[in-house]
Amino acid sequence: LLDWVKYKGNPVLVPPPGIGVKDFRDPTTAWTGPQNGQWLLTIGSKIGKTGIALVYETSNFTSFKLLDGVLHAVPGTGMWECVDFYPVSTKKTNGLDTSYNGPGVKHVLKASLDDNKQDHYAIGTYDLAKNKWTPDNPELDCGIGLRLDYGKYYASKTFYDPKKERRVLWGWIGETDSESADLQKGWASVQSIPRTVLYDKKTGTHLLQWPVEEIESLRAGDPIVKEVDLQPGSIELLRVDSAAELDIEVSFEVDKVALQGIIEADHVGFSCSTSGGAASRGILGPFGVIVIADQTLSELTPVYFYISKGADGRAETHFCADQTRSSEAPGVGKQVYGSSVPVLDGEKHSMRLLVDHSIVESFAQGGRTV
Repeated sequence: LLDWVKYKGNPVLVPPPGIGVKDFRDPTTAWTGPQNGQWLLTIGSKIGKTGIALVYETSNFTSFKLLDGVLHAVPGTGMWECVDFYPVSTKKTNGLDTSYNGPGVKHVLKASLDDNKQDHYAIGTYDLAKNKWTPDNPELDCGIGLRLDYGKYYASKTFYDPKKERRVLWGWIGETDSESADLQKGWASVQSIPRTVLYDKKTGTHLLQWPVEEIESLRAGDPIVKEVDLQPGSIELLRVDSAAELDIEVSFEVDKVALQGIIEADHVGFSCSTSGGAASRGILGPFGVIVIADQTLSELTPVYFYISKGADGRAETHFCADQTRSSEAPGVGKQVYGSSVPVLDGEKHSMRLLVDHSIVESFAQGGRTV
């Protein structure tokens, strides 16, 4: 792939009638169709405010035919960019080739929503003969349910690695520096650490995203291990050589007596984004890790769990990252990101953080929420 010649028949695909010239982009990896020699791929688009995934067939990748109907459509979600479509195994712990289908397989449909710059996904069933994908849960449909990442993360795509039998996800982290700052530092935005993607057999509703194993080769020396008993409002200092590049794994064991004894906690209907951040303290949180902190704690980035409990006694865990005091610099994003995360019976509250200078990537419950 060193020498390239532009194909004279370019472009090989143009928008079909009724589709705007800008509302047609980002083809997926192709998969084999039901007919011999047939390949299929899907392209994101929209009709009005309905996000859609069109499907084309080809045998030579220079001439394409639009199939009737759409792979899937969700009203109100707007333009679908960077559509991704791939199988996941409900039985095994390895990734699957894009063309794989059959028993013990679900299909993931993912779309990047141009209107709000968020990556959403849903898990469902793909009927190859009818060229239709159906979500397992309509309330968690693509674009209205789960997100791949609840931080600054967009335009992701996966590929299948046949050597290690894994599906690998790349995403774009759009930093929020000013244009003048970007020019001064010499770059604007970065790619995320590659992540493996698996079906979460425990929940049946989520994917598990986890940093690729190659990242562990960057670890230097023996790990620093510490056990602490955290009291409300306490901060425990962990001394490291450099705070700018870290791989942190931590788990928390919540006092069961305290958790069960509280009938109703404050912040019912809690949301990371509207909570006021880590400084907003309740009965069952926040608890987590503070990274990229200076000596006086005037600058810091907390990544934390918060447990809310309603009048019905049911607890809901939230996983948040608070940027409000991440930087004293003006003109950069200072939001609180996050979402709820299922914590099942017998599970500790666990997180892994990858800290790389200007980026903190946070994984809760084995990558169930990121």
